[in-house]
This record gives sequence, structure tokens and C-alpha cells, in this order.
Amino acid sequence: MTGTFGGALEARKIPAGDGYLSADVEAEIEKDGNVLVIKRIHATYTLKVAPEQRETAERVHGFHAQFCPVARSLEGSIDISTELRMVDPD
Repeated sequence: MTGTFGGALEARKIPAGDGYLSADVEAEIEKDGNVLVIKRIHATYTLKVAPEQRETAERVHGFHAQFCPVARSLEGSIDISTELRMVDPD
């Protein structure tokens, strides 16, 4: 998902490589019978972005999952959520 988000940002001239975009991902696992099953995944993206590009970054964040092969493949079996944290570039 991070790759899809980063690619969509780059297509809009928002840098995502070289440390501009990072992700912290957590999964919630539950036991289903005797099997451990991933039930939920939450990704927190941190994006170093200029203030004038933040509205575009928020818009891209809002739709990137629908174009992500991983998110689309897991849809319906694992709940996926994301959040976007934006910080000023160094």
C-alpha cells in the first residue's frame, strides 16, 4: 500500500522517496479455532510535505487504497485502515 500511495504522490510531483514517505504498520491477530488469523491492519503514513502540497496529499490518501493491488486483494477478509501524518520537510 505504501508503494501505491508513494507512486500516486510522485505522479503529482510530491516527493515520496528518499525518506519523504514512511509507514508504521500494525496488525491485529485473533485466534480462529487453533489458527492465528490476521483480522485488521492499520498503516500510519508519515509524509514530509510542503504546506502548499498538503491538500493534494490528503486527496491522494483518500483514494489510493482503491487502486492498490494488496488492499484490493485483501478487501472483505481483512479490515484495512490508514491515516496520514504530515510534517514539514527538513
